[in-house]
Amino acid sequence: YYLCRKNKIMDYYIVIPAHNEEAFISLTLQSLILQTHLPKKVVVVNDNSTDKTAEIVLAFAKNNPFISLVNKNSSAIHLPGSKVIQAFHKGFETLDDNYDVIVKLDADLILPNNYFETIMQHFQKDSSIGMAGGFAYIEKNGEWILENLTDKDHIRGAFKAYRKQCFKQIGNLKPAMGWDTVDELLSKFYNWRVITDRSLIVKHLKPTGANYNKTARYKQGEAFYTLGYGFAITAIASAKLAIMKKKPLLFI
Repeated sequence: YYLCRKNKIMDYYIVIPAHNEEAFISLTLQSLILQTHLPKKVVVVNDNSTDKTAEIVLAFAKNNPFISLVNKNSSAIHLPGSKVIQAFHKGFETLDDNYDVIVKLDADLILPNNYFETIMQHFQKDSSIGMAGGFAYIEKNGEWILENLTDKDHIRGAFKAYRKQCFKQIGNLKPAMGWDTVDELLSKFYNWRVITDRSLIVKHLKPTGANYNKTARYKQGEAFYTLGYGFAITAIASAKLAIMKKKPLLFI
């Protein structure tokens, strides 16, 4: 029994929050149906879209029964962190418990065909791995370059895969700015490893922060405060964020 369980191919579910993603979501879904190890379920949460996002998803679902659509009505205002994670929760609630890995994915990505096969291999080879992901690349002047928020010790919030036991232990994802740092800190607190695979190049079609407004900046500081960073750590974290985003005023 143990050997059969160890060699069992891991099943994974994906939840994709989507708001007005008609320009990109077909590319994301296409890259999912071309995976060498297919997902058991993909739930796209159409969060108050006013474009053809829902129609595109339904067209894919027609020929790929593992894809489904859930509609959510929320504010059109984009507050980084809370809106996307609340949409994730809405999709996650529709899923059963028959998964080994749960994935939060953005709707503006192109994944390599072997992405999830490789991610599952990492989880299977090392039972201490709680989270895994690849590296994000963005297009600049016709070339795909490493996104400046990508780090070998941090998985981008756009594509996070969690082992079920880790996901449950950290208590799902927190609907607040900085959620994709909090989840990793909690994972490490519970002695789970967080790993990235440099060979997995994920094309991020809509760079993070493109739509962040003045309110979002205050939300980031608010998140640092809520997490109990203290003034010194907040200053360091703010400086690091401002440098990575190449926006000095963000520090203020």
